[in-house]
Formats: sequence, C-alpha cells, structure tokens
Amino acid sequence: MILAAARSDKERAAFVCSPADGPQLRFGDMHPPLPTVTELRDAISHKRMSAVEATREALDRATAINPRLNIFLELFPDRAIEQARAVDRAIAGGQPAGPLGGVPIALKDNMCLGSPALDYGKTTCGSKILAEYRSPYTCTAAARLMEAGAVIIGKCNMDEFAMGSSGEHSAFGPTRNPWDPERVPGGSSSGSAAAVAAGIVPASLGSDTGGSIRQPAGLCNIVGMKPTYGRVSRYGLVAFASSLDQIGPFTRTVADCAAMLNVLCGHDPHDSTSAQRPPEDFGAELERGVEGLTIGVPRQAKSEANHPSVAGAVERAVKVYEGLGARAVEVDLPHTPHGIAAYYIINPAEASSNLARFDGIRYGHRAKLAPREDLEDLYSKSRAEGFGREVQRRIMLGTHVLSSGYYDAYYTTALKVRRKIKGDYDAAFEQGCHALLMPSSPTPAFKIGEKMNDPLAMYLEDVYTVGVNLAGLPGIVIPGGFGTVDGRELPVGMQLVGPAFDESRLLRIARMLERETGFGARMAVG
Repeated sequence: MILAAARSDKERAAFVCSPADGPQLRFGDMHPPLPTVTELRDAISHKRMSAVEATREALDRATAINPRLNIFLELFPDRAIEQARAVDRAIAGGQPAGPLGGVPIALKDNMCLGSPALDYGKTTCGSKILAEYRSPYTCTAAARLMEAGAVIIGKCNMDEFAMGSSGEHSAFGPTRNPWDPERVPGGSSSGSAAAVAAGIVPASLGSDTGGSIRQPAGLCNIVGMKPTYGRVSRYGLVAFASSLDQIGPFTRTVADCAAMLNVLCGHDPHDSTSAQRPPEDFGAELERGVEGLTIGVPRQAKSEANHPSVAGAVERAVKVYEGLGARAVEVDLPHTPHGIAAYYIINPAEASSNLARFDGIRYGHRAKLAPREDLEDLYSKSRAEGFGREVQRRIMLGTHVLSSGYYDAYYTTALKVRRKIKGDYDAAFEQGCHALLMPSSPTPAFKIGEKMNDPLAMYLEDVYTVGVNLAGLPGIVIPGGFGTVDGRELPVGMQLVGPAFDESRLLRIARMLERETGFGARMAVG
C-alpha cells in the first residue's frame, strides 16, 4: 500500500474507503496526510514500496470513491499497472526511475492520450459531441509526465470543453466536492482537483483558461498553479480559448507543485506559443524566505462581496508575511471590475472559432438526418445534440461579438481592456511588488445547482482569476483557511500572482505562507 512505508496499521486503517461508507466525508484533522509526490517517489526509488503497490491503491481508492463524487470519467487499470511494472523493473535493474518514478497521476479529460498502437481510452472534454473520440496521439504534457516515470491512472471529469466555474456542466454529471458532496468542487478542472483533495492521487493536471485550476484548488484546499502563458506546451490540449489556455498541476504541497513544473515546463516545437526558456529547478529556493520582499494587496481584493472567511484569510496572510519580514502595500488594479466583461467577450469569441471544427463531418457526434434534410441540417442537429447549454451559450455569444457590425464595438474593445488589465499588473510590479496577494474566489464552495440558472453569478466566481489569464501571468493558489457556511466548515484559497516567468520566486513566496499556516495538512478523506 502507498501508506506502508510510513504509517502504522492503525493509521492506515483510517484511510480505507468502502463503498458501504455513507456519503458524509470526514475531515483530515483526525488522520495523518497521505504521502506527497516527493515522499512517494522517494519511497519507490528506495524500494520501501513498489510502483505497482502505489498504483493499485490509487486505483482502489478511485473505484471506491468515484460513485459518490463522480471524479473520473475513465480509469486505465491495465495500462497503469503496466506502466508501474516498467518502473519497478527499471529500479530492480539499477536504472533511474525518473523524477516522478511510480507516482500515480490523473489527467483532465481535455488532454489527448493515445497512440496509433495503443488504446489509452477516450478524450471526451466532458461533452457528448466527443463521447466516443479516441485520440491518435498524446499531448506533450502527459508525454513528459510518462517520460519522467509517472503512472497515468485515468481521465477526470470536467465542465464541458472547460466552460464552467463549478464542475456542473459536464455531460456526464457534476463532480462533487470531497469536503461536502452537496457542494461544487469548482471548475472547470473539477475532477482533477477532487482527485487530489480526496487523496486518490498526490498530483493531477488541469487546464486554466480563466481560473479553472486556481479556483477549484481554493475550494478543495489544495495547491493549484497556472504557469505563465507559454511555460507549458499546449500541444494536445483540446483548444477552448487559445490565447488564454494553459496547463498546470494540482498537488498537496508547494514543493510537489515545483516538482511537477520541473517536468512539465520547457520549449516544445509542436506549440508555436511555447516559450524558449532555459531549464529551471523550481524548488531550489523554496525555503529561502521572504524577508525584504514586497507583497502587493490589490484594493479590489477587499471587496464587500467577499465572504467574511475570505476577507479574514486575506488579512491573516498579510500578517503572516509581515511577520516574516516582508512588506505589504496596497496597490490599485483599476480595471479589475472590467475583467469579467472583457473575458466573457474574448473567451467566447475564441471558443466560437475553435469549436467550429466539431461539425459532425470529420469526427465527433453525427446526427441522424431525416429524408430531405441537407448538410446545413446535419451541422445544426449534430451541434445541438452534441453541445450542452453552456457551450451553446458561449458559441452564440462568440459568434455575435465577431459578427459584422459588432466586431469593433465588442471584440476590439475587449482587446483594448485586456491591454489595460495587463498594464495594471505591470505597473504594480514596476512599483516594486514581487507578488500580488488576493483570494482565489469571493466565497467558499456553493451548493450544487445554486447558481446554474444565473450565469452572471456563476461568472463572477472568477472575478479574481480571469485577469491573470488576460495578462498571461503565473498564479498559484494555496490553502488559506476555512470558513463556516450553513454549519459546514469549508476551505478558502489564497492566490499569489507574479511577473511573467517568475514562477520560482512565486513558489517560494507561496511556500512561506504554506509553512506558517499549515492549512494544507488538513484533508477531506473518505
């Protein structure tokens, strides 16, 4: 078992999750945390346990927990065990297992996984239109994980085509939050976040277009990072909004996030937007401290719309940094109120263009035509049957803002606002801020169904995250505390944003808050 290297029999028994257990998930104060990526990798490489044992436990936990939380759309037990055995054989033969050797990892289901010779299952994007699609190639991010020895155990549920902030827009049902199954885990990388929060895997991959890694990380009490645009190859990531999309990791600790970035980052000739940057060890200075650094706190992050627990978490984080010798200053990001409007013009416009390829002709769902129906009917019916309501809404919005007579009024104006938003962040960094501190979302997790009929309320959950994507900057969310909602104690996330390609210092700043507060040690364990 994964826990065998470090836990007693009594402690290990606390983690057993049976389908017979009730729907109430237990909080992690009563239990020791599951091994991290680095702990697990070291245990396997030093033969204190095997990669096969680790993989089997991850698969067993996924099978037991999934009926209640709907985290996975597909598991790959045979392929995963085969990958794990290859790691064990390498170690037995004295070969290096890789920086992630034997570590079970899950992928968001908008990342292609396959090859002409091997069937790695489907890539559905949480949509009926791709319900049976099997990719003939593997995305660069997943390939790099496997080259590093990681074991891919399955594909995670998600908002359809990554369009959503709650995990409720999947064609295959909503993902549930491990802290409270009646509440959302955040979106769109809902399953990837829940898989780590539920202790199934120590790390997973998500994609972040407007907060889809950072927002669920905050709602699930884990670490989630959106690297600088171009840091991680998007090759093989099914395109949603190409100028905004970025792959990044979910982990339990900042050190694990750094370990994942060490593998994921690097130039890829298959991706024209991939940055040509020299290799870095993102974990080299994690414990260096923050003395002498300046942390900017945007005035807009102190909104009255924030839940009291969110406001309290910001104040607590500021005091922690000041206690460590950093200087906290208030900064102004004046165009923040316009971020949601600009984002929800640019985002649908790019989605409308990217999703035009799903037409029922080349691949994906094809509708059955009645006699006398023509090609236009095929397009219309295939897309109406294959796309869900939120995807249809964004396609229509995007098509409208790109149409003749509206392009300049909407799309061109939104691009101008985007430049203004980037200028706000640049000005804050030029004034001496090394990172900006703000919430990941204005409230803890809300109940499933609570905002489904109010798109604007749903979109406003991303008010603190969309600007980071519009500016192309790196952002990380770490556990920031807990708040009580309807008698339930729920996680609150703290977000740090840094200058472009300054991930190493951003991780170091995040690590100091993680070390001093220790909120990430608490887990929701079934």
